[in-house]
Amino acid sequence: MGPFLREFFPDVYRRMHGDVRVSNYCKFDSQLLTLFTSSLYIAGLLTAMLLSSWFTARRGRRPSMIVGGVAFLAGAAVSGGAVNVYMAILGRALLGVGLGFANQAVLLYLSEMAPARFRGAFSNGFQLTLCLGSLAANVINYGADKLTGGWGWRLSLGLAGVPAAFFTLGAVFLPETPNSLVQQGADRGKVRALLQRIRGTDAVDAELDDIVAASGAGGDGLRLILSQPRYRPQLAIAVLMPAFTQLTGINAVGFYAPVLLRTVGMGESLALLSTIITVAIYTASTVVFMFAIDRFGRRTLLIAGSLQMLASELLIGAILAVELGDEGGMSRGYAAALFVLIGVYVAGYSWSWGPMTWLVPTEVFPLEIRSAGQSVTVASGFVFTIFVAQGFLAMLCRMRAWLFFFFAGWIVVMTGFVYLFLPETKGMPIEQVGKVWREHWFWGRVVGVDESQASDKL
Repeated sequence: MGPFLREFFPDVYRRMHGDVRVSNYCKFDSQLLTLFTSSLYIAGLLTAMLLSSWFTARRGRRPSMIVGGVAFLAGAAVSGGAVNVYMAILGRALLGVGLGFANQAVLLYLSEMAPARFRGAFSNGFQLTLCLGSLAANVINYGADKLTGGWGWRLSLGLAGVPAAFFTLGAVFLPETPNSLVQQGADRGKVRALLQRIRGTDAVDAELDDIVAASGAGGDGLRLILSQPRYRPQLAIAVLMPAFTQLTGINAVGFYAPVLLRTVGMGESLALLSTIITVAIYTASTVVFMFAIDRFGRRTLLIAGSLQMLASELLIGAILAVELGDEGGMSRGYAAALFVLIGVYVAGYSWSWGPMTWLVPTEVFPLEIRSAGQSVTVASGFVFTIFVAQGFLAMLCRMRAWLFFFFAGWIVVMTGFVYLFLPETKGMPIEQVGKVWREHWFWGRVVGVDESQASDKL
């Protein structure tokens, strides 16, 4: 929003209004602006690495969500009341602390509470609510931009406290997961009663036995995952899935879609409205994914979505390379084509890599390293999100349209990784998923038959 830029990033504001002559691709190139964006993820990374994994494993999934919710509330209050750029960055950092706890705990909670045959759809609820939240945020931004007086940005940032309040209050009334209760040494009868309640049947002894057996390893989960060869496949998935997701360029598009659309000639309000439409496409595609994931499986959707994103990104790069120079705008027809291609790209992402980046890692970790493994997943996601968020505007300024060919190249790499190295985990009980590594053509040689069998017995 113009008043927000004028308040905290006046250099960018002057470039946008033609007071300073600069290339179309460089109008938003500001390290302070990108620091504001990426500060959330830097704080989230530090939280995931230093605190949330330990806290979630020892205190449980539910307390972690409550702590994350309180951090969200604090971040919303500081952001909405910011009087200088440093206070605005502090507010973003507090939101990042909340994100570090929430990403750690919520996905574990969903994967552990869901029945195996519906785990994909349940975990996708996480992605769906991200889409709905993003849609609500963009609608609020569009409306707040129309307010007179230049204070609409405060409303946009401060209203983050509303979902934070629902999140925190909701977590207070949730039960802890059976897996976490066993990990904390709870009475077997208490865990069985909880399993019977959430499964709707008395026949839960087999699942309970699997949970108890999986919790038997104990020890330092992070040390185990880093030192034991039998966890090499899970470590690779935890690091590479989030990394590849960021290297598709999705967060570059998500963070800066209004910037990109304004770069090609759209006005401020039209760019915000176009972003609302894009997020609506994102949400609708995520709903489709919920019905497809447990029918078609993980690998099929990942590969199909990758091909859709690849074609879209190549065409986006081609249009920018041919039609958008350093000065002047782009014809309305090409700008509309660019908008459609962004929508196609986002749709491909939202029924493949978007939800799968969170689902697949939660499925492949045995209980003794699950919290630590989720921490590695979250940390990897934060590292590469910071890289993209901090570097995108500078890369756009220097690489121009070639930046989108750069991201397209990574999509080729990640598609090959899925085809060669990612086993299918559809419908498999989470406590028994270890056997897919023993049977895999490559990972079976990495973990060794004896070690993988030992892992299954833990």
